[in-house]
Amino acid sequence: MSNPNQTTDSPRGLAFALGAYTLWGFLPLYMKALAHVPTLEVLAHRVLWSVPVAGLILIWLGRTDDLKVALRSPRMLAMAALTAGLVGVNWGIYVWAVQHGHALDAALGYYINPLVSIMLGAVVLREPLNRLQIIAIAFAAIAVAVLTWEAGRLPLLALGMTMSWAAYAFFKKQLPIGPNQGFMLEVLILSPLALIYLAWATAQGGITFLDGSWGDMALLAGTGLVTAIPLILYANGAKLLRLSTIAILQYVSPTLIFLVAVFVFHEPFSQAKMVAFPLIWAALVIYTAGMIRRPKT
Repeated sequence: MSNPNQTTDSPRGLAFALGAYTLWGFLPLYMKALAHVPTLEVLAHRVLWSVPVAGLILIWLGRTDDLKVALRSPRMLAMAALTAGLVGVNWGIYVWAVQHGHALDAALGYYINPLVSIMLGAVVLREPLNRLQIIAIAFAAIAVAVLTWEAGRLPLLALGMTMSWAAYAFFKKQLPIGPNQGFMLEVLILSPLALIYLAWATAQGGITFLDGSWGDMALLAGTGLVTAIPLILYANGAKLLRLSTIAILQYVSPTLIFLVAVFVFHEPFSQAKMVAFPLIWAALVIYTAGMIRRPKT
């Protein structure tokens, strides 16, 4: 979480945040290497291997007592089950999109996300929208309309990623526990489902982790690290940066995903996308300008 009272940018904070967004930006390369593995198996391993990584982090930070308190609270567990379900859906859509040649949709989803979060705040929390925010949302809506017109349907992958992450971020703010403890709680809640799936898949004919190469095993085990490390870097960096700086840096990740999709994966960049992406970029410039110029209270 960003510190709202942070008035200057720390070089350490900038390094942490850039590290997190850069790792997220190049994550499609990692997931593409697992394109031959079923999406649900990748998701299951991403959950299970995140547990020891998150556990070691909590031990290192000395915050295991917070987790014990959370595990004894039915209300906390219910709230964490909701956020765990949402982040699980988001991860699943992301992995499937990258594996099946739709990394551009993932980039689009992450670009649209802050604008959807603004709209969610306006609808659910009755937060007022200023003129620049309304213009930015309108630009994003036009971009979605262009993509819908081309495909004959809504861009479901991008919108699915956006809505699941926006809802996750919204409910995550209501979870009265630190981000590292909350992440541990979420992957613990998802772990039984991951184990059940892997047991079922093994009974049905085997899983890549047991039947594949040593390289496949290493990549699947490494999903815990590539999931947890960027989150840790981000959590530490956000505390040392201004909100306006975070607002700008958050576009590093989808920009890198966009570049990887176009120049490494060679995904088709249709005429509709040539219109939609510049509209989204213009919307984000307007949105970010509004955040930077917002008067302090």
